[in-house]
Amino acid sequence: MLAFANAKINLGLNLIEKRLDGYHNLETVFYPIKLNDVVELVDSDKTHCLIKGIAIPGDANDNLCLKAFKALQQEFNLPHQQLILLKNIPVGAGLGGGSSDAAFLIKLTNEKFKLGLSVAQMQNYARNLGADCAFFIKNEPVFAFAKGDEFEELAFSLANHFLVLVKPPIHVSTALAYADVKVKRPLTSLKKLIHLPLKDWRAHIFNDFEPSVFAKFPQIDEIKTKLYAAGATFALMSGSGSSVFAIFEKPVKLPELELENSVFYNV
Repeated sequence: MLAFANAKINLGLNLIEKRLDGYHNLETVFYPIKLNDVVELVDSDKTHCLIKGIAIPGDANDNLCLKAFKALQQEFNLPHQQLILLKNIPVGAGLGGGSSDAAFLIKLTNEKFKLGLSVAQMQNYARNLGADCAFFIKNEPVFAFAKGDEFEELAFSLANHFLVLVKPPIHVSTALAYADVKVKRPLTSLKKLIHLPLKDWRAHIFNDFEPSVFAKFPQIDEIKTKLYAAGATFALMSGSGSSVFAIFEKPVKLPELELENSVFYNV
């Protein structure tokens, strides 16, 4: 059995305060996009993970998909499986690819072995793997708060717009992104701002990671500037970077964006 694990973008991201446990309270809007990895479960004589496509740094045994399956395997005494992961979602891009893979693996395991887990139960398993992992269980636009693992549903869609994603050849680690961020409580919550007309987002909706990440990697700032110059209504770095998305009112081709080695996606 297989599943198509999609990426997300952050429509704004405010870091509210640092918590006593070392995490940050934040607010953001998670929005799913049509850029997918493929996750597959195959019967096997041992439990292991095979990764294809884009290379993932580190040990395959530390992969979130494998951790997710082993947690369920132990609790429900599941048979051995080979986890096959075809990576298409860029790594270190602020797109939640690893979290999505793990969440879809939880859903796939629930379906294959008829575990009968509820959405809430699957979200609880996902929360143990990463702050944004639980979002991908329902996989619908939400206002996210606390560590990014508590949600309120949003009646919100970008279906009538056109989304472009640009991924430069830069990997931004979460630790590096958090190193120099400024924490502040916004005057108006993103929960309210997201309902402004799209043309007003540029003046009101921000990503608190941008100043520190742009200072270290001005190429990312350059991408955002060029997307606005190309006619984007709104552009923003997603999550902790390095990808930048742009929302356009009509289909667009961007041959004028001469950004060496960057990858473009229409999502």
